[in-house]
Amino acid sequence: MEFIMETVPNFSEGRNTAVIEKIADCFRGKEGVKLLDYSADKDHNRSVFTVIGEPNPLRDAVIAACGVAIDLIDLRQHEGQHPRMGAVDVIPFIPIKNCELADADRIAKEVGQALGEQLKQPVFLYERSATKPNRENLSTIRKGQFEGMAEKMKDPDWEPDYGPKTIHPSGGVTAVGARMPLVAFNINLGTDKLEIAQAIAKLVRHVGGGFRYVKAMGVMLEERNLAQVSMNLTDYTQSAIYRVFETVKMEAARYGVPVVGSELIGLAPLRALVDCAEYYLQIENFTMDQVLETRL
Repeated sequence: MEFIMETVPNFSEGRNTAVIEKIADCFRGKEGVKLLDYSADKDHNRSVFTVIGEPNPLRDAVIAACGVAIDLIDLRQHEGQHPRMGAVDVIPFIPIKNCELADADRIAKEVGQALGEQLKQPVFLYERSATKPNRENLSTIRKGQFEGMAEKMKDPDWEPDYGPKTIHPSGGVTAVGARMPLVAFNINLGTDKLEIAQAIAKLVRHVGGGFRYVKAMGVMLEERNLAQVSMNLTDYTQSAIYRVFETVKMEAARYGVPVVGSELIGLAPLRALVDCAEYYLQIENFTMDQVLETRL
């Protein structure tokens, strides 16, 4: 591929394997598109796909996947730990090779327009595609979630950028936008007390006075009976994984709680993981040229 763009669409289904596979089929075997990874979380009741491709074929595959999701996912019957406002909750587009944020923005707007016109799904543009300052942050758009969105959209300030002026009855609303790569990183705590995870999340997230490029919330992993600090690191070069991890571990120690594990959702840039290795191994005078894969 000469031009490579990435998208990481999030769908509000993490339990029905048949639905998740039908969504995945929209990315499989498509010229100019490659499905790199997808994972489902039963507690969050959410699936996250990582797909790359040439901009236009990627756009078309995403629109097809959204059609399947909106047809098969009914948010009126949806329950899960993760906040959500749409069957297709959020679709970011990220420039990777020989393309820029402006190209990702163009594709995001074309997808948003198609969802609005073809699928009758209201769409808010967010991050670098936002048309208003209060729409840059996904959590601000999502506030109220599916259950409160119809009332929220009665406010002229929350009229969608594309599609109907109220929610899709079963599909809710969707956020679409261009952004830089992020790392979805969760830390599991050795406790069943959700309030501890929530308190730590508040301390590390930017709006709580924490790291500038961290969004965080506390959730419960019901099947494991563990509390989790669930995070998005929106610029890992400024808010490094190891720095956030050590801060969460330190704050958890205040409650006498250990960190019992962590997880990546989707894919992470190699540089983000190498930074962790460099920190924990205390490698002196390290450069990326010492990583085999960068020399191939």
